[in-house]
Amino acid sequence: MSDTEDTLTQILKGAVSDIMPQKDLVIEAVHDMVRDEIKKYIRNKLDEDPELKKEIKDAINEYLSAKVREINAALKLAKAGAKLGLNLIPEHLRQEVSRDLVNLFEKEVGDMLERGL
Repeated sequence: MSDTEDTLTQILKGAVSDIMPQKDLVIEAVHDMVRDEIKKYIRNKLDEDPELKKEIKDAINEYLSAKVREINAALKLAKAGAKLGLNLIPEHLRQEVSRDLVNLFEKEVGDMLERGL
């Protein structure tokens, strides 16, 4: 390949690369528009049937409550596991490991609160 062909190839590759993000942007925008239309259609159908709308709302609330209970159970398991782990550690290391665990939990909880849970 000559230098001219190499240069042209590089220019064409650059032009195609520049076009690709714009094409993706258009595809994403159309996708969002379709999604919005589907949401509108579903909302209209739910507005026509208040009983179904309430049923879905109740189911979502039940689902979210179950997720909160699941998280609570996981936290209880983590706490019990930490206690078991501490009981398995030799006495002379227990205080140091306990301190490290407390620091870890404080950091994790702080990070969760900053992220808004």
